Amino acid sequence: MRLGGRAQAAIEVLEDMAKRKRPVANALKDWGLSHRFAGSRDRAAIGNLVYDCLRKKTSQAAFADSDDPNLNVFATLLRQWRYSSDELTTQFAEDKFAPKIPSQEIMELIGRDQIDGASPGDMADIPNWCVESFEANFGDDWVDEAKAMCERAPLDIRVNTLKSNRDKIVRHLSRNNAVPTELARYGLRIAPGNRDSRLPNVQAETGFQKGWFEIQDEGSQVVSDLIYAKPGEKILDYCAGAGGKTLALSASLENRGQIHAYDSDKSRLAPIHERLKRAGTRNVQVHGADDDLGHLIEKMDKVVVDAPCSGSGTWRRRPDAKWRLTKENLESRLREQEEVLSQAAQYVRPGGIVCYITCSLFPEENENQVYSFIDDNPGFEMLSAGEVWQDLFGFDNLQPWSSDMKSVTLTPASTKTDGFYFAVMQRQ
Repeated sequence: MRLGGRAQAAIEVLEDMAKRKRPVANALKDWGLSHRFAGSRDRAAIGNLVYDCLRKKTSQAAFADSDDPNLNVFATLLRQWRYSSDELTTQFAEDKFAPKIPSQEIMELIGRDQIDGASPGDMADIPNWCVESFEANFGDDWVDEAKAMCERAPLDIRVNTLKSNRDKIVRHLSRNNAVPTELARYGLRIAPGNRDSRLPNVQAETGFQKGWFEIQDEGSQVVSDLIYAKPGEKILDYCAGAGGKTLALSASLENRGQIHAYDSDKSRLAPIHERLKRAGTRNVQVHGADDDLGHLIEKMDKVVVDAPCSGSGTWRRRPDAKWRLTKENLESRLREQEEVLSQAAQYVRPGGIVCYITCSLFPEENENQVYSFIDDNPGFEMLSAGEVWQDLFGFDNLQPWSSDMKSVTLTPASTKTDGFYFAVMQRQ
């Protein structure tokens, strides 16, 4: 397929999403099934175009003065993919599958440099109801922080130190241009590329199959480092999910001590078994919703609560999620977080710590939850996650957001990672 056919496909996917109110992954999958002539490179390019359209949907609609999917695709080709209107005219004229090119007047409207009258939320490409939360979290920098969430994310890898080391994996992935991450101690990064370029399928590499490395965003690796797991400790990963942080903690423990990986959702927990086996972990016990954890109460040195959240910190990877999130969704997550944190805290021993983590940039899910928990549980006090950050990553490296150096917030703009919040509370 040529560019014109790919653009038409992207329009069809966006129209399907708008009509049927469905996630982008489902719409792309169905398009591929009904257009089997499209090869893997075509499907990847169409996916790139659709995701880029969603990343800057409202700002491009403001420039086009319309939220029509057709104009969104053309705005993406002009503004993000950096094609000129002449290039598009030439290429589309030779492609019978290409969409009709808008008039020159509309193309100039889409490609203009400035616009007046659009709301700050529209130009920052976040839902307008989220502006208050972003402004509360980032002050005058909230627009820059929101815009950073609109860029493509890299592919980040965590080297499994139980089986390998970073230098070895750099050589192993040399043709993919993997380079050491700026913060995470055992991380590697592959740049996202532009236009129709696609990230490599590193899961097909021998090293992945042998458990030498895992795919894990650098932000997730950093908060795993901040837990400061030490060999011999007993740790409960209370919302383990697919096991990304469990695997990182197991490596930090050097297979000594004990990790209990629990999740109330069996489907989320299902992938962990194969991942643990591949990684060579020997110190992890997996617990499901039906298991009795009573014997762990007040026995854990550390309890990790990677709480269910809005996922606003992952919007650059899942741009459709920000347009599907509602206030009602957020309120439901807040109730879940309160319940999960209260339940998890009973497992930490006196003198032990609870690590509260979200992949959210909303203060309602972060600082507000932590300080509310401490108000309701005076037997806990905040420790300084900022001091641990400085011990691990120094003063001269990238720095997270923090109002008081107690808790920290990672963002694409500040730390070049997904958005994560991290706080530590000690039981007296």
